Amino acid sequence: MGQTDLTPPLGFGGGRAEVDPPAAGHFAEEAVRPYDLLLRAGCQALVPLRSALGLRRAAGALGHYLRGTGAPYRVDADALLALPAVRSAAGEQLERWRTEALEQWRGGPRTAAAYPADSGWREVTLPRGWGSADWRLALHAFAYRLTGTVRVAADGTASADYRFAVLASWDAGRFARLHDVGLAKGFTMTGEAFGHV
Repeated sequence: MGQTDLTPPLGFGGGRAEVDPPAAGHFAEEAVRPYDLLLRAGCQALVPLRSALGLRRAAGALGHYLRGTGAPYRVDADALLALPAVRSAAGEQLERWRTEALEQWRGGPRTAAAYPADSGWREVTLPRGWGSADWRLALHAFAYRLTGTVRVAADGTASADYRFAVLASWDAGRFARLHDVGLAKGFTMTGEAFGHV
């Protein structure tokens, strides 16, 4: 049956226990000016244009912003995790988990063991480039957290089961004024994916 390690989770160093809360913003605190109506019309035209260009995630996020509900928005965390920059960041963390688990296992009785692991919240900024343009326009940057369990077999082979959680506050960047005047509303983006390595 092996042992389960109840010490603090592997891989947490450098992570944050809590993600920074979304900026409160100033929703509908400023008066609408004619420019704001033009900006909103331009943004509304961008939604189908982005979609026609194959930037469906960017179109979806902007459309959600313009609907003005402020409701949370789900993202496809599996597809996000497939991006090279994100896969690299997550892969480094998973490798760190395996390394730390093996170090602890070697110091013990060398029987099958399981170790809880938690990266804490970490930031990823998506790189410029057409390959990630859709995601960059949809998210730009986001926080992620890996949680899971690393199992080390009696022969010293390590594997990990993990949950990849995504959290971002969509503040619209250069279109943020629409939030300030109440013609759109910022929102939180969330998603999760599960895996085994």
